[in-house]
Amino acid sequence: MSTAAPHGGAPPLPEADVSGRRRVLVMSTLAFTVLFAVWLMFGILGVPIRKELGLSDVQLAWLTAVAVLNGSLWRLPMGMLADRIGGRAVISAMLIACSVPTFLVSRAHDYGVLLVLAFLIGFAGNSFSAGIAWNSAWFPRERQGFALGVFGAGNVGASVTKFIGPPLITGTAGATYLGVFDGGWRIVPVIYAALLVSLGIGVWIACPRHDRTPGRGRPLREQLVPLREARVWRFSLYYVVVFGAYVALAAWLPKYYVDNFDVSLQTAALLTATFIFPASLLRPVGGWFSDRFGARRAMYWTFAVMALAAGVLQMPNGHIVVDTTSGPREVLPYTISLVPFVLVVFVLGCAMGVGKAAVYKHIPEYFPDNVGSVGGLVGMLGGLGGFFLPPMFAYAQQWTGFPSSTFLILFVLTLVCLAWMHWTVVHMLHTQSPELARHMEAPRGATEDRPHGLLVPQSEKEAHA
Repeated sequence: MSTAAPHGGAPPLPEADVSGRRRVLVMSTLAFTVLFAVWLMFGILGVPIRKELGLSDVQLAWLTAVAVLNGSLWRLPMGMLADRIGGRAVISAMLIACSVPTFLVSRAHDYGVLLVLAFLIGFAGNSFSAGIAWNSAWFPRERQGFALGVFGAGNVGASVTKFIGPPLITGTAGATYLGVFDGGWRIVPVIYAALLVSLGIGVWIACPRHDRTPGRGRPLREQLVPLREARVWRFSLYYVVVFGAYVALAAWLPKYYVDNFDVSLQTAALLTATFIFPASLLRPVGGWFSDRFGARRAMYWTFAVMALAAGVLQMPNGHIVVDTTSGPREVLPYTISLVPFVLVVFVLGCAMGVGKAAVYKHIPEYFPDNVGSVGGLVGMLGGLGGFFLPPMFAYAQQWTGFPSSTFLILFVLTLVCLAWMHWTVVHMLHTQSPELARHMEAPRGATEDRPHGLLVPQSEKEAHA
């Protein structure tokens, strides 16, 4: 006999199914890690590809751009499909399907073919929304933040190619294996294709056969109804800042380090990893924090730290020249060297890691029966942010002449999100709890024994925000 869950969510799992829940989390996280690595592999493979095929910087940029684009466009339908037929089937199919274009990259000798294959490989990025819907269906509400954080830590796949790519490319250059597979950069997609097939079979065999499908039998229109709500689009903007900017910076930072700090590409890749790792591996921490203290509190801290870090990074090196009676004088000199820059970028990555989990903690709380559609839309728009932000970085640098304008864009976007979220909370207090709002705005002496407003524990009233 099934038991209805609170707040309209899926019924709680029997204790006997805990092992199945754990298998879903482990296998989905492994699958997502490899799929994410495949999705962004042209960030490193593009360098030897450009040398071999004589590509321009623009042609090389499009290889990554089309993959990011296709890895974002289908997140909404993939999330809904996982809700309807189960994540086991969707993730297994995606792993097997993506292995084909991944392997064919190793056989490509033409830019046009590579561009088509890069677009097809990009489909791997849509595994995120399917995995979010799948894990949300299997985990109870009080554990969803941590579970989704663990799954989302698969973003660390963005660093996999940065670590294994250069030594593999160098160590296998000029070799041929089994008389079929060439070494160098071409061996990397062969290895990835084998991993994708193995994981596809593993997910199908290891995960529970009787999957959870909260969207089965529900009309498509009913699944799309929540997308009309403003808060869904607000969550999407949050995700553009914490995830879209993460994807954009993961691709942009190697070039930034090379151009502005005169380091080698290999060093730049390792320094970029100091941003990628915390931005990925701290997602479980962000999920735990959101479970324990509330997702909104986590978002306040995320945006505050991001605004502070981006505010430091967006300041251009230089000084102000002041004309005085005794001649021009240089005042307020400012410069940031490599070590403090890396440290501040590391802090920025930590905040993004916590924020990515906090955004997705909101979704099963507000939309427990529509995680696939809402999570898919949020993920889609966040991923599209990773497609549009790099050109914005380039144009901002071209217009201003300041490389640090990259972080000016991030600073402005973060402040917009923080202001919108804060306005929403204040508006909620005035409309849903006017007596609390009056206490907050009263003189200090009249409120010493009152709750301190904006960071009150989450309640049913908060759901109106």
